[in-house]
Amino acid sequence: MALPLVLSVPHAGTSVPPEAEPYCVLTPAQIEADGDEGAAEIYALADEVEVHVTTEVARAIVDLNRAPDDFRPDGIIKTHTCWQEPVYAAFPPPDVVRALIDAYWRPYHRRLRQLGQSGRFLLGVDGHTMAATGPPTASDAGSTRPHACLSNDDRTCPTEWLVALQEALAPRLGGEVTVNTPFRGGYITRTCAEDMPWLQIELSRAPYMTNQQKRQAVLASLVELCRFIGKPEGE
Repeated sequence: MALPLVLSVPHAGTSVPPEAEPYCVLTPAQIEADGDEGAAEIYALADEVEVHVTTEVARAIVDLNRAPDDFRPDGIIKTHTCWQEPVYAAFPPPDVVRALIDAYWRPYHRRLRQLGQSGRFLLGVDGHTMAATGPPTASDAGSTRPHACLSNDDRTCPTEWLVALQEALAPRLGGEVTVNTPFRGGYITRTCAEDMPWLQIELSRAPYMTNQQKRQAVLASLVELCRFIGKPEGE
């Protein structure tokens, strides 16, 4: 039986859409390094959850976890990757920027909001991977990161749910699992929590396990979390 979850995986894609191709100067390796390497394999849970939502578009081109009006260098349509590499020889003109947002960002968010408003699901989970060491643009630049970080921005789901997932995941990963540090959650969890509870998972890309082993750890921990949430109060 599928878990009653919506699993969003917004940064697993590596494709440069045709709208951006004439302008983009990133190599395939740079595009992969800016995205969530390993996420496609770790969160390959379409048969295990009720709804699995992902995209092929690269994070470096359209960041689905940014606000539609976020035009910082690392915003929705980036000028530089998280490693401070230029994305474009010349930034795309306004009509191309609008076309990218309309074609890729808006449908993704429209679907998540519709799913949340349906009342069918226990929880939304936004699945990510993170660089093992904070990249130059991060608040923790140069710091070694934990095996995993769980986030709810102190409001997008009950804290006890996050703690239950932490307690389920840490022994399976064999390392530290933090809460709301170095990440507090992103645009997806903050906005979609208006419709139903959401949390964010970030798994370090450090090779302490294979991606398949990380997948199994995430799946088993989500099963435990759903059981925990489904317990009658006081059990």
